[in-house]
Amino acid sequence: MSYFLPLFPLNLVAFPQEKLNLHIFEPRYKQLVNDCWQNDKHFGIPSYVTNRIEYGTEMEVIEIFKIYDDGRLDIKTVGQGIFKVEQYSNPWAEKQYAGGQVETIELIWDKTSAKFELLDLLDQLYGKLDIGREVKYDMETPVYYLAHKVGLSKAQEYQLLQIARESQRVKFLIKHLKKLLPKLNQAAQIRDRIRMNGHFRHMDSLDF
Repeated sequence: MSYFLPLFPLNLVAFPQEKLNLHIFEPRYKQLVNDCWQNDKHFGIPSYVTNRIEYGTEMEVIEIFKIYDDGRLDIKTVGQGIFKVEQYSNPWAEKQYAGGQVETIELIWDKTSAKFELLDLLDQLYGKLDIGREVKYDMETPVYYLAHKVGLSKAQEYQLLQIARESQRVKFLIKHLKKLLPKLNQAAQIRDRIRMNGHFRHMDSLDF
């Protein structure tokens, strides 16, 4: 489905169901937020991480948390769906902010047994980082919930944003973690060697 959205490009990746707090200070985006709030409309955050406007996340303003004397705003938003920008105008029509025609990316929430492997890799990751209690997850946890919690770069998060099928998103994280964990193991070994320096050690003599 193609439709129009006010657009707020940012150098970040937001995901569906993600809650994102924003401090709004530029006049054009204060206008955008007020228009969306008053007319019960959504806006889009195209992820400007590859120096172009292409894919992004539709956001709903769920609360204007604070209005400052000078008109700045603190707002709370939540991610809805994913879109691809078909036509981008900056500014749009008589408005100060950008807007564009976007196409909805249909998300497919299929299940896969590979989720067991992903959970095992997550256990290993958070065990090594000693933050297992801070991140809660199970077989029903969507990949999008984990996306900011597995050490992905912005470019990798942007790649993940474009994957429509959940089973493919699971595979994407598995591939990432299989590359990341050996590096953490190596870092831990280096750390241990550094800590051993200066300590008394029992060394068996070589039998020549």
